[in-house]
Amino acid sequence: MIGPVHHVGVAVRRLDAALADYRVLGFEPESTEEVLNQGVRVAFLRTGAVRIELLESLRPDGVIARFVERRGEGLHHVAFSVQDIRAEMNRLQERGLELVDAEPRPGAHGRLVAFVHPRSAHGVLLELVQESTRPKSDEDSGRLG
Repeated sequence: MIGPVHHVGVAVRRLDAALADYRVLGFEPESTEEVLNQGVRVAFLRTGAVRIELLESLRPDGVIARFVERRGEGLHHVAFSVQDIRAEMNRLQERGLELVDAEPRPGAHGRLVAFVHPRSAHGVLLELVQESTRPKSDEDSGRLG
């Protein structure tokens, strides 16, 4: 089953500029890393139990770059924790929801992620997040800071 909110994703043009603005608000990044398979550089900021994920595209034709081009910077997705991502994907598909992903893909910090299409969630892109079951090192995460 779907668990609590894991993070809220915010698409930004330039991560460094966004981090400077969020620092003024009192947020410091927990981590910053490149997720090459998704073509993004991300920073996670914590506020209470929920994280904010700032996403900058690494490619001019990437998903985040296209999002920012069409809609401007702002809310991109809401992510929820799941214990078993494949089981949850199957459950949602069996109930008629449309998924963006046929299989989970690697996300930040070695997590598995998959997306529920906005058509199935009243215009909101939802992300399912399963925490990694293996210890993560800075080397294999691509962590920058």
